[in-house]
Amino acid sequence: MPAFCRQADDGLVLFVRLTPKSSRDAIEGPAETADGRCHLKARVRAVPENGKANAALEKLLAKQLRVPAGSVSVTGGSTSRLKTVTVANADKDVLVRLSGFAAEK
Repeated sequence: MPAFCRQADDGLVLFVRLTPKSSRDAIEGPAETADGRCHLKARVRAVPENGKANAALEKLLAKQLRVPAGSVSVTGGSTSRLKTVTVANADKDVLVRLSGFAAEK
């Protein structure tokens, strides 16, 4: 399992660093903060107003992981760059795709 995620009772929990107002929507792979915590870097074109960037992140992750949009939700850090995202009912295929993000670094 990649270092930027962990198993939870209701699915997978991902740690994501989001950059809003980017020129494109993309998942850029894993990275570490200065204190050594690992996260997945993502960027979206949406602005960080009224939850638009969070919604764009949920949509982007759902598309990249090939899961229903309703199963991805920002559950922590809604106003921060560092976010906690839950992917409900994640199966082995989702873990394989997440491992692919880790391998792209």
